[in-house]
Amino acid sequence: MLTLLAKLFIRDHENTADPKVRTAYGMLCGLYGVFLNLLLFAGKYLAGTLSGSVAVTADAFNNLSDAGSSVISLLGFALAARRPDPDHPYGHGRIEYLAGLGISAVILVVGVDLARTSMGKIVHPEPVNTGLLQVLILVAAILVKLYMAWYNRSVGRRIRSAAMEASALDSLTDTISTLVVLLSMLIARFFGVNIDGWAGLAVAVFIIIAGFSAAKDTIAPLLGSAPDPEFVKNIEQTVLAHPEIVGIHDLFVHDYGPGRVLLSLHAEVDGHGDFFALHDVVDSAEMELKEKYGCLATIHMDPIDSDNPEVNALRTAVLEKLRSSLGPELNIHDFRVVPGPTHTNLIFDTELPLTCPLKDSQAEEKIRRVVKENFPHCNAVVSIDRIVC
Repeated sequence: MLTLLAKLFIRDHENTADPKVRTAYGMLCGLYGVFLNLLLFAGKYLAGTLSGSVAVTADAFNNLSDAGSSVISLLGFALAARRPDPDHPYGHGRIEYLAGLGISAVILVVGVDLARTSMGKIVHPEPVNTGLLQVLILVAAILVKLYMAWYNRSVGRRIRSAAMEASALDSLTDTISTLVVLLSMLIARFFGVNIDGWAGLAVAVFIIIAGFSAAKDTIAPLLGSAPDPEFVKNIEQTVLAHPEIVGIHDLFVHDYGPGRVLLSLHAEVDGHGDFFALHDVVDSAEMELKEKYGCLATIHMDPIDSDNPEVNALRTAVLEKLRSSLGPELNIHDFRVVPGPTHTNLIFDTELPLTCPLKDSQAEEKIRRVVKENFPHCNAVVSIDRIVC
């Protein structure tokens, strides 16, 4: 059904890299979610009223909160699509993460309230009417929620939306909670055992866990989470596919919301090459990154002396000694040799993983000591770069 609606109402619906198409998908899924959740609320509320079950009624209001979550998601996509302005030059894409966080907050509030109500029913249980109509309504609700979880997850992954991923998890949790309620009703019907309050409490626990999980997924990009390793690997392969670029370092990825990624990196090129030709290669790499991954790339060109065998041999020897002392993840770049009358300065940047326990000052001191011990006539002039491994 959603695929048909996308074909009818979203122009060029296959091009999810287009921010307009992506926003249209978010708006469509949000409206669709509001409609289905209101339908589920009406059905479950009827079943809860007829049966007198707190678990069914609470599950109905859980769907009503889901409808509210879909409205929040709609607003998030609408606001995130706004054009950049002087106060927000990189756009409003992170509003979508805030929308996902809002959905998580709603899930947690519903879970806590449901837990409170269910504990009251455990202390003071009431009889539950388990008619066939109520059972059929819950079975239909489970099927609808499974469908919602599927389309939210598939579209969310397709357009890389944290808010839709949160909605998918919420729908899946609703499926589990409704299944628990259905089982409690069947137990009461066939065995005469009233576990309505305990079923409601189990539903509350599922909801609270899902709320914390969804919040974690949306807070991470707001705080500045590490880029996807596969994305970083693709960037490196794309840039290094140009034979004139012999190495890259200082790769930084800045996420301003889905479809709004800025990245910068340093590309090492032959310092004896034609400047204009090399600049054209770097420009081509930047445009290729934009076309392939929809990100705005800035590449700094670093000239290196790749034809000097003595410098290359010294660089390799220094790197080997440093890795043996500080770990195999260490790397160096911008390696220069400046000879003097009393000593030779080895000037380079050192890349250390964030997991390295040494402070930058401690790492610098250790690097200088390793260089002095193994190359007595050399002094290390070093800068530390922290990288994500």
